[in-house]
Amino acid sequence: MTEKNEQDSLGYDPYDDAAHETPILEQYWQTILRHKIAIAAILVVCLALGIIITLLMTPYYTSTSRIEISREQDKVTNVEGVTSSDNAGQNLEFYQTQYALLESRSLAERVVRARNLATKDSFFRTFGVDPDDTGILSAGSNANTSVERNQRLKLATELLQEHIAISPIQASSLVDVNFRSPDPKLSAEIANSWVNQFVASNLDRRFNSTSEARKFLEEQLAELKQRLEDSERNLSAYADNKEIITLSSEQNADGRTVSQKTLASANLETLNAALAQATADRILAESEARQGSGNKNALTNFALNNLREERAKVRAQYAKLLVQFEPEYPAALALVSQIDALDDSIAAEEARSRAGTSARYQEALETERKLRNQVNRLKGQFSGERRDSIQYNIFQREVDTNRQLYDGLLQRYKEIGVAGVGTNNISVVDLAQPPEKPSSPNLLVNIILSLLAGTGLAAAYVFVLEQIDQSVKDPSDLKSKLGIAPLGSIPDFEKEDILLSLTDKKSVAWEAYLSIRTSLAFLTDHGVPSSFLLTSTRPNEGKSTSALALAAVLSSTGKRILLIDGDMRNPSLHKMLAKENLGGLSNYLSGSDDLRQLIVESDAYEFDIMSAGPIPPNAAELLSSPRMGEMIEKLRETYDTVIIDAPPVLGLADIPLLADAVEGVIYTIEAGGVKMRGIQAAIQRVRSSHAHIFGGIVTKVPQQSSGYGYGYSYQYSYGNKAEA
Repeated sequence: MTEKNEQDSLGYDPYDDAAHETPILEQYWQTILRHKIAIAAILVVCLALGIIITLLMTPYYTSTSRIEISREQDKVTNVEGVTSSDNAGQNLEFYQTQYALLESRSLAERVVRARNLATKDSFFRTFGVDPDDTGILSAGSNANTSVERNQRLKLATELLQEHIAISPIQASSLVDVNFRSPDPKLSAEIANSWVNQFVASNLDRRFNSTSEARKFLEEQLAELKQRLEDSERNLSAYADNKEIITLSSEQNADGRTVSQKTLASANLETLNAALAQATADRILAESEARQGSGNKNALTNFALNNLREERAKVRAQYAKLLVQFEPEYPAALALVSQIDALDDSIAAEEARSRAGTSARYQEALETERKLRNQVNRLKGQFSGERRDSIQYNIFQREVDTNRQLYDGLLQRYKEIGVAGVGTNNISVVDLAQPPEKPSSPNLLVNIILSLLAGTGLAAAYVFVLEQIDQSVKDPSDLKSKLGIAPLGSIPDFEKEDILLSLTDKKSVAWEAYLSIRTSLAFLTDHGVPSSFLLTSTRPNEGKSTSALALAAVLSSTGKRILLIDGDMRNPSLHKMLAKENLGGLSNYLSGSDDLRQLIVESDAYEFDIMSAGPIPPNAAELLSSPRMGEMIEKLRETYDTVIIDAPPVLGLADIPLLADAVEGVIYTIEAGGVKMRGIQAAIQRVRSSHAHIFGGIVTKVPQQSSGYGYGYSYQYSYGNKAEA
C-alpha cells in the first residue's frame, strides 16, 4: 500500500511533524526532569560555595559623600571666559564629563598626595597589599628611591580607583561618591577627601584653562603692538613728507578716525572768515562814501553834532532878538556873524568827515583784495593736500585697524585674567560618616548570585549533555530525525514486572499498548496489519516485550493472534511465557510441514505462540528459503494477525529476509538508548530491502516525558476511583 493510501485510510497524516511534535516548553521541562538530580546537585554545590565564600570574605564598609554639580556658575565679574557658556543640548555631555572626572586617575593621585597615602604602610595593610614585595608583616617602609616612591604612588592610586564608585542620582544634579574599604573610618576619610579634592581640582582647572589663552594673547599683543607702531610711524613720515599738519581729529564709536582738521584747512577757514568780514567792511565803507553828508560818519561825528547844536541855539537867539530889534541892530549883527562862523566850521568838519570815509573805503577795499589773494593761494594748497590725504587716510585706517585689534586683544587679555573669579559650581551637600555595619559581603545577595550561577552552570551542563546525547528521547524525534511515523510510547516501569502489568487491563502498561493498538488499526485499509514484525537496532530495547504486549492487547478484542519468535539466534519468547523451546520456527524452515505441532496456546494470554525452536547453525540460510513466506501465507488463513518477534538489525542479515514475508515492520527504539547515527543506519538497512516500515515505538520513556506519567496515572487512578 502506498504512503498516500495509508494517509487516506488513517484520516490524518501520521508523518506530519505537527501531529506528534512536543511543545517547546514541554521539551524543556522534560529535559529538566531527565537531569533533575544533576541540576539539584549543581545548585546545592553552588549555594554551599556561595555561603562558604561569603563567610570567609573580608567585610567592607562603604561611606558616601554627596555633592551637587550645577550646570551654570555664579559670576562675580561680568566677563566671559574662554569656553562657551551655551548649555543648549549640552547638559548630558557636561554631566558625563563630570562623572568621568570624578573617576579620573589624576583625581585619585591628588587624594593620595593630599593624604600622603603612598608613605603609609597601614593603608596598604588595610587592603592586604604589600607595596614593596617584602611581606605583609614587614615593618617600616623602604621606599627611599624615586622609583619605589612612584611605584607606591601608582599602587595607592590603583587601590583608590578600584574601591571608588560614582553614583549619579537620576533626575537631579546630585552625585554620590562611594568609597569602600575594610576600615569604616578610612572609608569616610577617603570619601570626604575625594569630594574636597574634586572641588579644588575644578577651581584649578578653571584657572589653568586660561593659561594657554593668555600665552597666545601675549604673543598676539606683542605682534599687534609692533604692527601698530609701524603703521603710526608710516603715517607720521608720510605727513611730514607731505607737510600735512593735523591740528585735531574725531573718531566714531568704533574707534575709527572720521574727520581731521589740518593746518591748511584751519588757515583757509580763518582767512575765509576774515575775507568775508573784509568784504562786509568794504561794502559798508562804500555805502557811507556814496551817501555824502548824510552818511553814517557825519551823523555819528560828535564835534559836527556839537557845532550844529550850537548853531541852532544861536539861530534861536537871533530869531528872538529880531522880534524886538531890527536886523541892523548891533547885537543882531553879532549873532549873524556868529552863525556864519558856525556854518563855516560845520562845512569844514563835513568836508573832513567825507575825506575820512573815502579813506576808510580805500583801506577796506585794499584789505579785501589782499585777503582774497591769500585765500586763493590757500585754496590751491588745500587742494594739493586733499589729493595727498587719500594715501594719508589709507595709512590712518591701517593705524585705526591695528589700534582696534590691539585694544580688543588687550581688553580680552584683561578679562581672561578675571574670568575665573566666581563661586564654584560644585558644592558638598553631605559629608561621609563612618558606617556602623559592613556593606559587603551581603549573604542574601550572594545566595541569589550563587543560585543564578548554579542555574547557569546547570543549564550549560544540560545543554552540553543534550548536545552530546544523540539518542531518541521523545516520540516526536521519530519523524523529525528518523523519518518514520510515531505509533506510540511505552513508559519506563523501572522495577515493575511488565508481564504482570499486562494481566491488569487497567494498568499503565496495558493502556500504553492499547494506544499503540489504536494506531495500528489505522495503518492499512483493512485495519490492523495481518502480519508484521517488530525489530530494534540492538538487543534489550523492549522489542520482545512489545511484541508480547501487542499480541495480548490485540487478542483481547476477540481476534485470533499468533506470536512467532523470529529471533532464532537468541530466542526469548519461551522464557517469558515459561514454555519449553522444543520445536518452532526453525523446525518448519528446516522442512517440517506440521504447523499445528509447532504452535501452542498461551496459558496466561488469549493468543497462540510459535517459539524459535532449536538454534540453527545458520539462521540466515533458513530465512532465505521461500518457506518463510509460504508459512506466513498459510498462517494468515487461520489467524487475523501474525506478529513476529524479529532479531535486532545491526550486524545481522535476518531482518531483510524476514521483512519480505510480512506486510510491514514496526521499529522499536529505547528512549535514551542507541545513538541516532546507529538507528539511522539500521533503518536505512531495513529500507534498502524494500520493506515497508509502519512506524516506530519508543520504549522505556521516563514517566515524566511526553506526559505519559501524568496521562496513565490519571487514567489508572480515574478507573480505580470509578470502581470504588
